Amino acid sequence: MHVVADTNTVISGLLWHGTPRQVLDAARTGTIALSTSAPLLAELAEVLQRPKFAQRLARANVTPHILVFGYAALARLVVPAPIGPVVEADPDDDAVLACAVAARAEVIVSGDSDLLALESYEGIPIITAAQLMARIAAELANRAEQGTGADAQ
Repeated sequence: MHVVADTNTVISGLLWHGTPRQVLDAARTGTIALSTSAPLLAELAEVLQRPKFAQRLARANVTPHILVFGYAALARLVVPAPIGPVVEADPDDDAVLACAVAARAEVIVSGDSDLLALESYEGIPIITAAQLMARIAAELANRAEQGTGADAQ
């Protein structure tokens, strides 16, 4: 499954445990394929340098640069597709949509209310990390069920 993760999901996954971390773990194990773009990596670098993350970064003994570099290595880099303005309340969110279109993503995962309110863009569902993990679990269960049925024949 090809996935584009919004910056808020990536940061949550990099700095805390929980469902966003499970999304990144799914990419690490090859269960999903993440895509990103230069604008999204730049936003990730900028946001991680905000003072509110300094203590968390210090506790984890990492720098914003190390986290951005690690995420860039985990995700496939795409050139964003040219799109018109979509999210008027937060034009930075358009970078997520442009990346997803270019990556031919099957899902956009986000915790951003403006993106989630869209529900989908160009046929790409916009869902939360919890919804993505539920979808992955259902797909894995379905595959296991199909494998069991094939073995029984």
